[in-house]
Amino acid sequence: MKEAKKRKSPFVVFTKHFQPLSLKELAQALCSVDADGADLCVRPGYPVNPENVEKKLPLACKIFAEYGLMVGLVTTPGDFTEPEKPETERLLAACGQEKIKLIKLGYWFMEKDGYWKTVDRIRKKLAVFSKLAEKYQVKVMIHNHSGQTMGLNSCAVMNLVKDFDPEYIGVFADTGHLMLVGEPFAMAVDIIGDYWSALALKDVIRQKVLNQGREEWQLRVVGLGQGYVDWQAVVRMVKEKNFAGPISFHSEYAGLEVQSLTDQTRMDIRFFRKMLEQFSRSS
Repeated sequence: MKEAKKRKSPFVVFTKHFQPLSLKELAQALCSVDADGADLCVRPGYPVNPENVEKKLPLACKIFAEYGLMVGLVTTPGDFTEPEKPETERLLAACGQEKIKLIKLGYWFMEKDGYWKTVDRIRKKLAVFSKLAEKYQVKVMIHNHSGQTMGLNSCAVMNLVKDFDPEYIGVFADTGHLMLVGEPFAMAVDIIGDYWSALALKDVIRQKVLNQGREEWQLRVVGLGQGYVDWQAVVRMVKEKNFAGPISFHSEYAGLEVQSLTDQTRMDIRFFRKMLEQFSRSS
């Protein structure tokens, strides 16, 4: 068994688009890109999913440990928002058993009766999530995600998480989505303060595409450094805020086959590591 790497903020890879790989193949791919572990996608159709999480999550952790890797966080299905469902507690319990602290929740959307009533309902659900998280010694996180989600930027997400214990409720800041609909990155992380629990790295552009004969703007994920994200600002905040949570390379390159996806992820990790090193030398 290889010894796990010891980085203050572990580099993990979101495994969404690595779905065709077995757990062993996934571990080998993560090693090949010099990652510390996985942002493990626990969703239907994946090796570990909500139905088998009690048996397969320990197996995944065992296989990863054999390669010197860890599970830095778990990403749940997009509809994983109901704390009182039995499968919710099973997943949190399985993560707690394996000492996986962070769990990314699914997404809430504004309902017909409006924004503030939706906020009130979400906060009631978060109160239940917080109790479950405390019971199993984990933390659930809301992901900054552009579009119609209720946590799309720091100001919006604070309406949901404010006054909850940041030991059990957190925010998963996302460079790409914050660039599209959020605050400048320094402001974004200052707003969420102690709730900042994990960092998703992606770079994005907007481009016009034809959809059924009509032009529309579409989000496109590109390699780190090729889009709109201010990477100097991101690195500065990671360093100045002494950030210690997992840094998740989202690798959301849906059009790439696994080998090309692996190659692009390796380049993304190399890019960000170089940015960190350059900042350290200049500061």
